[in-house]
Amino acid sequence: MAQLRQEVDPDEAGLDPKALDRLDQYFAHYVDEGRLPGYLVSVARGGRVAHLTAHGHRDRAAGLPVEPDTLWRIYSMTKPVTAVAVLLLMEEGRLSLDDLLDRYLPAFANPRVYAAGSGSEVTTRPAEGPVLIRHLLTHTAGLTFAFYHSHPVDALYRAAGLESSVPPGANLAETIDVYAGLPLQFEPGTQWNYSVASNVLGRVIEVVSGQPLDAFLAERIFRPLGMPDAGLHIVPEQADRLSELYGETEDGGIEPIPGLPLRGRPRFLSGSGGMVATAYDYHRFAEMLRRGGELDGVRLLRPDTVALMTRNHLPGGADLRAVGAPAHREPGNAGIGFGLGVSVVIDPDRTVAPAGPGTYGWSGVATTTFWVDPDRDLTVQFMTQVRPRTLKVFPELKRLVHEAVVD
Repeated sequence: MAQLRQEVDPDEAGLDPKALDRLDQYFAHYVDEGRLPGYLVSVARGGRVAHLTAHGHRDRAAGLPVEPDTLWRIYSMTKPVTAVAVLLLMEEGRLSLDDLLDRYLPAFANPRVYAAGSGSEVTTRPAEGPVLIRHLLTHTAGLTFAFYHSHPVDALYRAAGLESSVPPGANLAETIDVYAGLPLQFEPGTQWNYSVASNVLGRVIEVVSGQPLDAFLAERIFRPLGMPDAGLHIVPEQADRLSELYGETEDGGIEPIPGLPLRGRPRFLSGSGGMVATAYDYHRFAEMLRRGGELDGVRLLRPDTVALMTRNHLPGGADLRAVGAPAHREPGNAGIGFGLGVSVVIDPDRTVAPAGPGTYGWSGVATTTFWVDPDRDLTVQFMTQVRPRTLKVFPELKRLVHEAVVD
């Protein structure tokens, strides 16, 4: 069975073993306190895994430990995979980043933008320009999520039954039509708002390729890269390796909560947050990006396409805090730009957590994350399964990894 393994001693990779021990102790303390059920962390340098720790439980009640082959709901870490799928089609000349979205999804013709009011009193106006494919990849299309409570359009998403981004019982095509019937928050290409855009891209992939999203991802990404457990659902043989999902309680503990309905192919195929994967699977995906689109003799993307994906595309070269919608104007977004499906460090002097210039990656709502630091030749991932309320582990994780790099 494919699973991630340590390949080299930390010293050989220019990493400090004592600093890595501090990293393990820090997160083990979270497990001991009952704030995390368990976790897996891997740090690779130059493509070789130099640190790998699996600690705690994937299912506390059953006493099942986290193991290297544990399966994780990676939620929004699905988005970079969807972006790569779009870029594959771009390289083949089957779409362009500057194509109008309504070329593939006619429901998005003649988009309207929020003008004023709230609830039934909302007024809209015609958008000054169309929604482009690149706007979806960069989350600058004017779409949103229902769980925000910072704009009247967020409330319209809730009123449309989009609390979980999909109307009950709807498939991907039906869901996209609901999105298209709602106003945009802002003119396409002018602001950044993390949104349902990757679900729209999933439908674009289906229309352009003629395949269901899960079939396309399996055929064009998972199988070529050797990601045997990755997918949008699990088969019965995988079920005992799937981690339980937990939610953070008001007192800082955790309790089991419902997760993605992964047992059986879902009716709604989410390019935004539907994936499950092992650490081995996602390490291979991240390594493909670090190596400029190639892994073990399989070239998925050209180097210039990966370079395009991992540079900042925000308006005026700004960061997320400067051009973000109100929900995103927080200190943690300073110095961080956004590429095509991934965040990108554009000013390390302004970031809350230490990071090398050009570092890119993304995270998931169950407290999973990955990043690639080209400056230090690092590929890092952290897997657990907690939907947080106040829990914030990523800044400390990045600080501890940063302190472990000695040359």
